Amino acid sequence: MNRAYSPAFSSRCMALQQRRRPEAAEPRTFLMSIRPQFAYQILRGEKKFELRRRISTPVAPGSVVVIYASGSVKALVGEFLVGRVYSGTAEEVWRQVMMHPSPGVDRDDWPYIRGSKRAMALEVERVLVYPVQVSLRELRRIIPGWQPPISYKVLREGEPLYELVVKKLRRAAGVDEELGVLEKL
Repeated sequence: MNRAYSPAFSSRCMALQQRRRPEAAEPRTFLMSIRPQFAYQILRGEKKFELRRRISTPVAPGSVVVIYASGSVKALVGEFLVGRVYSGTAEEVWRQVMMHPSPGVDRDDWPYIRGSKRAMALEVERVLVYPVQVSLRELRRIIPGWQPPISYKVLREGEPLYELVVKKLRRAAGVDEELGVLEKL
């Protein structure tokens, strides 16, 4: 019998793969591009779930999403705390979201994730509206060459956008970084 196909070899490979898998995602800060219509629905408290049709980096409950309103707005407008996170096929995610009363999404939103092999829904728990919007032009003045993400990316402390813009917006909104953003949102 060829070792590569033996049950013992197969089980060793499975054990190695499981050890290499990252543990459950830790809460982090993300920068997410969202169409203006949906960004403002989130900020007004109307949209309770943000849908994503691709998952590049897992988002954990307790994460913070900084909202970049794309399209005609092209500005940082606010952020929200992530509650529950549903991921799976588009159908699985849609079923989970539709079980919630007033999810803020309807059948017009279904085509956005339909056909996705791995979709995600982020529950919008608490929202912080920035007192001023920071436009793409202003962002590029502060950070030359800056580009918003096509979908979303991890935003780390120490990055120019976080240090030079997001922290100042939070302070202007009355959020004390020392207390932690999550407690204040």
